[in-house]
Amino acid sequence: MSSQFQKLFEPLKIGNLHLKNRISMAPLGMVAMADPCGEFTKEAQEYYIERAKGGTGLIITGITNVNYQELKPLALPCAAYNPLMFSRSCAPMNERIHSYECKIFLQLTGGLGRAAIPGLMQTAIAPSAQENRWDPSIVHREMTKGEIEELISSFAACAKVAKQSNFDGVEVHAVHEGYLLDQFALSFYNKRTDEYGGDLKGRLKLATDIVQAIKNACGKEFPVSLRYSLKSFIKGLRQGALPGEMFQELGKDIEEGLEAAQILVEAGYDILNVDVGTYDSWYWSHPPMYFEKGMYREFGRILKQRVAAPIILAGRMDNPVTACEALGTCCDIVGYGRPLLADPYLPEKIQTDQLEEIRPCISCQQGCLDRLAHGLPLSCAVNPACGREKDMAILPTETPKNVLIVGGGLAGMEAARVCALRGHRVNLLERSSRLGGHIIPGGVPEFKKDDRALLRWYERQMKKLPIMVWKSCVATKEWIEKSNADVVIFATGSNPVQLYLGNKNQICTADQVLLGEKEAGNQVVILGGGLVGCETALWLLQKGKRVSIVETAPKILNGGEGICFANYDMLKDLLHFYKAEIFESAKVTAVKDDAVTVQTKEGTKELAADTVIQSVGYQSEDSLYQSMAGSEKVVYRIGDAREVRNIMHAVWDAYQLALEL
Repeated sequence: MSSQFQKLFEPLKIGNLHLKNRISMAPLGMVAMADPCGEFTKEAQEYYIERAKGGTGLIITGITNVNYQELKPLALPCAAYNPLMFSRSCAPMNERIHSYECKIFLQLTGGLGRAAIPGLMQTAIAPSAQENRWDPSIVHREMTKGEIEELISSFAACAKVAKQSNFDGVEVHAVHEGYLLDQFALSFYNKRTDEYGGDLKGRLKLATDIVQAIKNACGKEFPVSLRYSLKSFIKGLRQGALPGEMFQELGKDIEEGLEAAQILVEAGYDILNVDVGTYDSWYWSHPPMYFEKGMYREFGRILKQRVAAPIILAGRMDNPVTACEALGTCCDIVGYGRPLLADPYLPEKIQTDQLEEIRPCISCQQGCLDRLAHGLPLSCAVNPACGREKDMAILPTETPKNVLIVGGGLAGMEAARVCALRGHRVNLLERSSRLGGHIIPGGVPEFKKDDRALLRWYERQMKKLPIMVWKSCVATKEWIEKSNADVVIFATGSNPVQLYLGNKNQICTADQVLLGEKEAGNQVVILGGGLVGCETALWLLQKGKRVSIVETAPKILNGGEGICFANYDMLKDLLHFYKAEIFESAKVTAVKDDAVTVQTKEGTKELAADTVIQSVGYQSEDSLYQSMAGSEKVVYRIGDAREVRNIMHAVWDAYQLALEL
């Protein structure tokens, strides 16, 4: 192990709790991971065991419900639903986790309040009457005192079940992210006039009563962590503030956050699992790729100076150098959430100096957060086996085949990787001089550096595995027919759609500008407000260009459809922050040498432009696949060649096919 990473693997003692290292698995939602008895599904159990096996020192599970009245039955695991069955399933899981010298806490949620996704909600409650975060037509009623007291008792009862189930502690969810307990803590949401409202101590009474009830039920030595947000970043209802933006904090500012943390630690919380943000500033709690790495460090540093309790800190800390620098100054334990979805063996690979073997998280949130929002169990865009480790394990084939893969983008490389691991004989043909396909231009902006890291990881897999890679090699139907391939997989990708706009101005595609084949001027009009168009716009705005986006649909980014909401919300806000001109429900009617004429909702506008970038989508390139109709070869198509979508679907498409070939 490199000495510079030694700090990550130093043991830590918290009360009677011994941790083998300073690496924690951050809690990630457990939607659709409960069976009919409220216990963890087999898939959920294997998911946690795999992270223990990979070297994590402390696992904190995703939220489990303590009160099954607020959410629909078994939307989440629930220790209170059938305590005996819950213990019978979780105790053996924890025995297996403990065999790897890993500790595990059960995260207990007090509820979601106004933050509840309507599809998961059964009873709309909140500290005070207020509208739902997602659907303003839903009004949450104020909780009664009796319901609050029942909630406190439920926490204690579920913590007792957790202890009986061999969990090493519990985490209370949460004075964090604008969930129910955070709604009680913030005057922005809490308008109560009884003892659970009013001043800061009153608003924190529910959280302090909960930890005291747990300690009374489980003993003073039983560890209780708190998921805690130091600052809210709320500038308005459903309006978050961006990094560096000047605004008036309507939620919890840092001074109140520090005072609250001291009150909570004095009440009995042993560990603070720290971040910032709420559901009104959701991207702070679920940071997309547009944030810098380690973006919570400044908040951990401030908090560590004021409280004695150990601090867990996550927030894009996947670089072990950054993580080690944070230990001791910003935190005591580093939390890894999404990076452990992408690669459950991340701790082991750091410890054994195999950094190049770590499959990177790209912060797209498509496989994790976006799936949770749709009521699906979490997984990972770049690791399709995440959350279904047994069902989608890569096993050796009993019938090795000669597999020819045409196309060296992500889908082609993933198919080649899995086929080779299974024992097939693989040839991969790429017509250009580089592997990568659309991830090459897509990874150009600085905020897409993790896309570049993913490409490097795939290139390394192509070299280390028994795969014959042929670059600058154009396949033809005749050549394929004469080959010894038993199976041919077409991963030929897609091409940018190009409109005929005449020969005036500098007209190019987003790919051409990103790759440096064409240089954008200072006044740019981008035709198309999808993800590629908007990310290209942000990249150019950050370079000091003036950018206008013209989108024919009513909303850019399709109003967030098909994108994780946190990513959509932050990208949209960043475009406004950098003063992009955005024209929705608009169309170009003329392109001139120095301007573009646009028909907008307000009338005709002429936009100064020295560069016009087309970003109106992609169309599948499957002509070679189509030419194989009637062939005796077994043929498949995957990725964009089958359907133009995104990185997750390209990788998953390829993995699924190769797994069963």
